[in-house]
Amino acid sequence: MATYLEFEKKIKEIQDNIIAAEVRRDEAAIEILQKQLEKEVAKTYKNLSPYQKLQLARHQDRPYALDYINMILEDKYELHGDRHFRDDPAIICYIGYINGEKTVVIGEQKGRGTKNKIRRNFGMPHPEGYRKALRVAKMAEKFNLPLLMLIDTPGAYPGLGAEERNQSEAIARNLLELAELDTPSVSIVIGEGGSGGALAIGVADKLAMMRYSVFSVISPEGCAAILWNDPAKVEAATNALKITSEDLKELGLIDDVIDEPLIGAHRDKEGAANALKNYYLEQLQELKGLSKEERMQKRYEKLTQVGAFKEASK
Repeated sequence: MATYLEFEKKIKEIQDNIIAAEVRRDEAAIEILQKQLEKEVAKTYKNLSPYQKLQLARHQDRPYALDYINMILEDKYELHGDRHFRDDPAIICYIGYINGEKTVVIGEQKGRGTKNKIRRNFGMPHPEGYRKALRVAKMAEKFNLPLLMLIDTPGAYPGLGAEERNQSEAIARNLLELAELDTPSVSIVIGEGGSGGALAIGVADKLAMMRYSVFSVISPEGCAAILWNDPAKVEAATNALKITSEDLKELGLIDDVIDEPLIGAHRDKEGAANALKNYYLEQLQELKGLSKEERMQKRYEKLTQVGAFKEASK
């Protein structure tokens, strides 16, 4: 059964009424209710607060990386292991075709259901996960294959084992190597982009966010705990952090916002997958039109502009 958030209750009521009308085969009622649904969706989703967008980014029905891979990648084959320690299920790597374009896809996978969530470590990769991602990215470079990265994590795993195997070095190494990677690359935040765990596969020629995704240096819960020591301040922290796609686009920290369906990817998975696929293919064509030198120069300029500022004249 679909899960509805508090602000989606009216939408649920209308959809339940549509189902009842379909059972009765009342075509006139269905037509009226469909119009009501369209108006309610527009009214609800065009006026979302940052905290409501955070709830959508974390929605349990929202497509995860593997969902998108299954919907857009043809003739896919999974790649495993970092060749040093083990295979980390929180990072998934595939090779296949997207509309005939041979592509390597790397994603962070949260998992559904208790067993899968534990197996995927709730989408929090260990160092070997990031080393697997880098190994596969270097393979893409070796064979001149474009790279698509799907970000969706609360953050890198902060446990003792991860620290023993040098989590921070693994993330830093990815930032360096992906910045220098000699193949077209596109990275997309599909849900939750948390801290360095997201940045580790977020350095690319193009960095975009789905409409209702978030990207932040810290979770709003962590921010509220540090600044106010008060869990009730989560909504205030969300507003202050500027974590929505619109905020980050305005600040110049991402390249584009992908227009997932207005009703959200959790309600229209196929529409969201098509939006993601079309964006990737459009950006890939643009990147293929550049020479290696032009593409690398644009990437360098984009990365060095992050955090740049000018002092106001007195």
